[in-house]
Amino acid sequence: MASAAAPAGRNAAPPVAPAVDRPQLPVRNQPLLLVGIMAASLLQILDTTIANVAIPHMQSSLGATADTVTWVLTSYIIASAVAMPITGWLADRVGARRLFILSVAGFIVASMLCGMAQNLEEMVIFRALQGVAGAFIPPLSQSFMLDTSRPSRHAQVMAIWGMGIMIGPIAGPILGGWLTESANWRWVFYVNLPFGMLALAILLAELPHRDATPRRFDLFGFALLGLALASLQLMLDRGNQLDWFESGEIWVYAFVCLSAAWAVVVHLATASKPLFDKALFGDRNFALALGFMVAIGVVMFANMALMPPMLQRLFGYSVIDTGLVLMPRGVGVLVSMQLSGLMMRRGADARFIVGTGFLITAFSQYQMAHWSLAADVWHFVIAGLIQGLGMGLVFIPLNVTAFSTLPPRLRTDGSSLLNLARSLGASVGISITTILLASNLQRSHEEIGGHLTSASIGAIDLATIDRYQSAADVVMRMLDNEVNRQAAMIAYIDDFYLMMWLALAAVPLTVFMRKSRQQAGSAPPPMEH
Repeated sequence: MASAAAPAGRNAAPPVAPAVDRPQLPVRNQPLLLVGIMAASLLQILDTTIANVAIPHMQSSLGATADTVTWVLTSYIIASAVAMPITGWLADRVGARRLFILSVAGFIVASMLCGMAQNLEEMVIFRALQGVAGAFIPPLSQSFMLDTSRPSRHAQVMAIWGMGIMIGPIAGPILGGWLTESANWRWVFYVNLPFGMLALAILLAELPHRDATPRRFDLFGFALLGLALASLQLMLDRGNQLDWFESGEIWVYAFVCLSAAWAVVVHLATASKPLFDKALFGDRNFALALGFMVAIGVVMFANMALMPPMLQRLFGYSVIDTGLVLMPRGVGVLVSMQLSGLMMRRGADARFIVGTGFLITAFSQYQMAHWSLAADVWHFVIAGLIQGLGMGLVFIPLNVTAFSTLPPRLRTDGSSLLNLARSLGASVGISITTILLASNLQRSHEEIGGHLTSASIGAIDLATIDRYQSAADVVMRMLDNEVNRQAAMIAYIDDFYLMMWLALAAVPLTVFMRKSRQQAGSAPPPMEH
């Protein structure tokens, strides 16, 4: 508390809010700066999913196989995951303003190169460069939005920042599908150029300077962490292709990941100057926020990975119709983020808001677990809207509470870890739900097929159907297709139940969160310089 600035005496007035409630980095035109920061953030988030729908078109154009073309996605994810943890060190070393501007410029150039790629090798290299440049954008955008805003407005600016984080992955496949169908897959990358240049111009004009601080680089810790992250991502991305632990390659990735992860934990706990300040992990709110971010990544991104193929393969929706059906989830996010920001500004307990958000999310998963092949568009719209409302309620209070007890000097490191936790949760969640989907589909297909008899089908005598020759083949293919559809629906339902229980498991953990000083009713802590 800044009580030293107040007059002495028992009846002295408390320090006025404006003396403390001021931005760490004042700017001339904050609304314009927010537009530039959000434009850069949205481009980076969009590129995590926008290229997915264009993969089949890239395969034929670049002369790749079904196995090798996936490196277009894998190279971006691995490069981004490995580079993101050093955001804080680089920001201190070269200056946060310079790093942010260079990252956006590098992302624009890499996007242009991806659009110009003539073969798979070039595309993989350029996507890796795009991943490295884009890795620094989310943590820096979040820390700059906090540093250029008054503490009393942190909930509001986090609501704005969260819109891009939550809606970008939803809009990515829609925009990517439209660009691929109406123009060319290369426009999936070229679309970044005009919006990126606009964001870069705003950042050059308005982004404030943050002093660089000499800081020793923990090369050993970074190497261990990078090795653990890279091997984990390789294991998750190539597991399906290699039949998981039936392959020796996957066993190697798993061993390297576990060994490096154990070593990096020991190193971070014992090193005198580790890659991340130990105060980050000593802050209860921040440590819990890391766990919650993993849960958000699993539930949010796994759902977004499961829904489009389910709607297109089982219900016959087109790419554009799928995007329209999923859009209400984004509307729910927008509404609840603004609501949660308003509740936070009025002093509501973040623990109650986060717990309520996870409960609403679990209820939406419960609704989804009761779908059938007879479900219509309203089932998808209502469940998506409710899920968006729940996730939006979680995101803003969680971010505000995570940073409320951290000194400003740790914001960039903290933001990089939170974004990394969300990305890892997304990767793990998508892989686990995909594994369960495939195994449950096979098991359900066997169970349903075992119950197909002449009595259960009714009009068809399976014992004598062979005499109809070609007609029999048609009938059996129709039966097999229907069994596949029913088995797939059961497999999706099992995944929805899994995510429901995960959301419910997060609710009791909210009681361990501490109220921030703003929530407790006292003035915000003084800013550190």
